[in-house]
Order: sequence, then structure tokens, then C-alpha cells
Amino acid sequence: MSKAYTLEELLVITVAKEIRDYENVILGIGLPVAAGALAKAIYAPHATLMMESGIIDFEPLLPLNHIADANALRGFAYATDLFSAFTMAYRGFVDVCFLGVGQIDKYGNLNTTVIGDYYKPTMRLPGSGGAADFISYSKRTVLTMLGGEFVKKLDYVTSPGYLAGGNSREKTGRYPKGSGPSMLLTTKGVFRFDPDTKELYLAQIHPKVRIEDIKKNVPWDLKISPDLTETAHPTEEEINFVRKFAPAQAAGRKLMTELVIANISKKMQQKTAG
Repeated sequence: MSKAYTLEELLVITVAKEIRDYENVILGIGLPVAAGALAKAIYAPHATLMMESGIIDFEPLLPLNHIADANALRGFAYATDLFSAFTMAYRGFVDVCFLGVGQIDKYGNLNTTVIGDYYKPTMRLPGSGGAADFISYSKRTVLTMLGGEFVKKLDYVTSPGYLAGGNSREKTGRYPKGSGPSMLLTTKGVFRFDPDTKELYLAQIHPKVRIEDIKKNVPWDLKISPDLTETAHPTEEEINFVRKFAPAQAAGRKLMTELVIANISKKMQQKTAG
């Protein structure tokens, strides 16, 4: 029997496999950094990891606190600035970038700006940052949606996916040929994009998840791959790496909150007893 693992560990390990050896990779804070560290250690030792702040070719020592957290790195080839990091994407030097999702439609267009009316929002999201630039000019984009939602129509279009589907993205003449989102990771499965229609379809389902559990949260007739597979169980080497590199992330937010509360309660009891 394989070693037990958490959903959070499965997500990091699954998305890490999207990084190929010798690729130039733009990462974001959180899950992408953990995935990049794992890929660099096991799958893609020659990949060049980068942050949009301009830290280039680094090896993470532990999870970063922000995009310019050089204290969390073993080293890096050089440091530049935001402008240079962005122009690397514009000039075609970025193979893959990682972006989080607030809302996503069937063609991979993203909203990370606002939920509800722009002027009277239900919720303000972080905004674009470098997202619109990187999804526009990176050769491909890996998307992660851990708390967002599928929608028929975005409340706000922050970043361009495949626009209206088909060849509509390429017809604009604004984006490199072949660029765009390639994969979406959620807590229930892995989605990819049809090569012709550019519509999202379910390609892989996580263990113990049912197709109907996924479909009920998708407001269109979700296509299912005829070759649908179950997400592979992580190896012991993969699990051990994630737990050592990012123990809080591996445990998951719920468990970490419970542990923190229990620890605070224990210290309060000791203080009272003392």
C-alpha cells in the first residue's frame, strides 16, 4: 500500500509534473513555488525557475513569503527587475507560467479582479499583477483554482485565455502562436483544452471524486475525455519532499489551523497553571 497523503500534497505533486526539463518557468507564491521546488529536485533538474520580481534561476530553500524573498533561496544566477522579467515574456523566453484563478469560463479566460459589479463589488480580488502579461506571452500557462469558480460569463476579464474559442485568440494577432492556457488544476481534477475548440474538458479526476461532483459546479455541459484517468498516487519520494519543503502547505489549512489553536490553548493552560 502506498504512503498516505493529503489532498494538498497531491495538488503540488500533480502540478509539478507540468514542468519539463530545461524550461524557463515563472512561478507565483504558494503552491507554484512548492511545485517548482519539487520539479527541480526530481523531474526537471535543469529547469530555470524565475519570479516576476526578477530573481532568475534559483533553487528554493523553503516557501517564499513574497515574490522578492531572496532569503528563502539557496542561490540564484542573477537578479534583475520587474521590467526585465516582463520583457523576457514579451520576447518569447518564458516557456511556462503559473497563475491562480478567481473565476474561469469555458475558454480559459480569467477573472482575478472583482466578484460582482466592478463599482459595487461583492469581493475585491488581488487584480492582474503580471497575470495578463504572462498568460498573453508565455508559451503556455498552467492554471490553479483552489477556491475559485467556473462561470458562464466573467464578472471582469482580467486575463485572456482563448477568448471566444477556436482560433479567436490567434486571429487577433496580439499573442504568440500556440500560446495560452494548457491545464487547469482544481481540488477535484485536472482540466485541459480541446486543441480545436479550445474548450475546457475534464482530463483527469482525483481519487474518490465522482464526475457528478465536478459537473454540478460547472454551469455548462462539461466535456469529459474518453480517456479520462485518475490522478496518480504520489510516490513516497514525492510526498517526503513536499513535507520537508513545505510542511504547513502539505498539512493543509484546516489541519494547520487546528494545530495552531491547540498549541495556543495548551500554552494558555500552562500559563494559567503556572
